[in-house]
Amino acid sequence: MTSSPSSSAQAARDALALRLRDLMLDAGMTARAIATSAGWHESKSSRLLNGKSSLSDQDIKDWCRVCDAEEQIADLIAANRAAESAYVTWKRVHRAGLRRSQESTVPLYERTNSFRVYCSNVVPGLLQTPEYAAALMSAITRFQGTPDDVEQAAAARVARSHVIREGNHKFALLIEESVLHNHFGDEQTMAAQLGYLLTVMSLPRVSFGIIPAGTRRDQSMWTLETFMIFDDVEVQVELLAAFVTVTAPSEIGAYVKAFTELADLAAYGSKARALITSAIDTLG
Repeated sequence: MTSSPSSSAQAARDALALRLRDLMLDAGMTARAIATSAGWHESKSSRLLNGKSSLSDQDIKDWCRVCDAEEQIADLIAANRAAESAYVTWKRVHRAGLRRSQESTVPLYERTNSFRVYCSNVVPGLLQTPEYAAALMSAITRFQGTPDDVEQAAAARVARSHVIREGNHKFALLIEESVLHNHFGDEQTMAAQLGYLLTVMSLPRVSFGIIPAGTRRDQSMWTLETFMIFDDVEVQVELLAAFVTVTAPSEIGAYVKAFTELADLAAYGSKARALITSAIDTLG
């Protein structure tokens, strides 16, 4: 997995740039001619054709007008907005607080049949208790400096997780053992969260694995950023500063391969339960 997590966004911009180039060639024009007609500096056309600059709605309108292709405006604007949404900073996602981002993903969760989730730092959102979610979101709100709607956001996250118990969804969830020892909230909150993991892992459509600490990585998959695979058609990746949506088939395949290799490292069933029980015992 050598490509940047944001490469899907760049790939989408590159594809849009090719469409602009096709319009230019179909119109028998050059980049210089388009810049002149649109009233731009010549370098702007070159940057847009190389996917080096973001397109505004007005840029698209101007390009299509100059190329006599106004009928393409709506489609290109939609494609451009999709490209821009592939890599979005958390500051933008959470500009009004955390609740809205939880609620906005409900349709995706409800229509997904197969979930594959890997978390190396916290308990997956689908498995979080209200108290744990609130403690985690309080930390996120403090760090990001976003509006504090933690109570509502935690409730929305837990409500979104109804898919765990309803419908015919299937879940394969993996965590690193360190997640069990990363404390959010007080000991009672952590004990309840770990206890909930013991409960939910027994559900018939849930596969829950824990990669033990000390697992050798030299011949297997290394620790990665948190990611979720939805039906092999979309991957969401959580970075420190941004949220990435991956839709390029080749990149989705890379995450699927990584998940498969990580799953081979994990402990399941009684071994996973023993790791959770041991973490509970350390709470005192």
